[in-house]
Amino acid sequence: MTRFLLLLVCILCQTVVFGQTTLQYHLKKGDVFNIKQDAEQKIVQDLDGATHEIINHIDGILEFKVLELNGSGYDVALTFKDLNLKMTSSIQGELMNVKAKEVNSEDMQSKIFNTILDNPVKIVLAKNGNILKVVGGDSLVTKMARASGLEDEFSINMMKKSLENEFGSEALSNSYKQMTFIYPDKKVEVNDQWENAYEGKLKTVNIWTLEDLEGNQARISGKATVLMNINDSNTSMELNGSQATKILADLSTGFIINMTVEGESTGVSSMPQMPDQEIPTTIKSKVTYQLINN
Repeated sequence: MTRFLLLLVCILCQTVVFGQTTLQYHLKKGDVFNIKQDAEQKIVQDLDGATHEIINHIDGILEFKVLELNGSGYDVALTFKDLNLKMTSSIQGELMNVKAKEVNSEDMQSKIFNTILDNPVKIVLAKNGNILKVVGGDSLVTKMARASGLEDEFSINMMKKSLENEFGSEALSNSYKQMTFIYPDKKVEVNDQWENAYEGKLKTVNIWTLEDLEGNQARISGKATVLMNINDSNTSMELNGSQATKILADLSTGFIINMTVEGESTGVSSMPQMPDQEIPTTIKSKVTYQLINN
């Protein structure tokens, strides 16, 4: 009887161990992953009963190529293979419509964003997906500013300052952590939870849940609190909200197969021409990432 109980305890212990999974990246030098990104952001501002709606739409294709394995993870080249941006205003109409592959020599924005294509930056990716460092973002910003056609250094530097908010090394790191930094530092089993946080203009505290393991795939969901704090030459925003994420990941590589991030934040914004006027503001966003081949 004692032997039977001992055997039963051993079997149960093994079941627990085998039920746990190490979620992380398992990459090899030369691996290439192409991700299609599609993002839409709707900004609604209400002032004295009037509503102003701005819709930003961005889509493109990102290439991640593993350059080297290092002690803490991987050196990965991140390259924009395609990028399209469109911005419309309910008051002013179309504000921007740029297809980076279609260069118009008369359009400054077209020349700037064409430069971003096929100019890789290096990211240092930890095995849990945290982006530890980005190298080359600031150089990319310089190339984009030079491509604008501006000649005097003061105007070029002003352009660089503006572009750094989106394409500088720090901005790129904060932006793409949303897609990569999804794994815990411990073994987990189905229904286990873990937490991490992102910094930048969009600060989030994320609680992740391993929803399911099926074959070679993992389903992960995320809930996050969001603090958005934006200050630039055109507007200032301070908003709070929430964000929900759904992920299907490939366990053999750790790379996502698809991912959807939806968020809503509310707060106030102000403009330089009306610095003392707080404008009630709501931002709704949806971003999808889809592995299109590897």
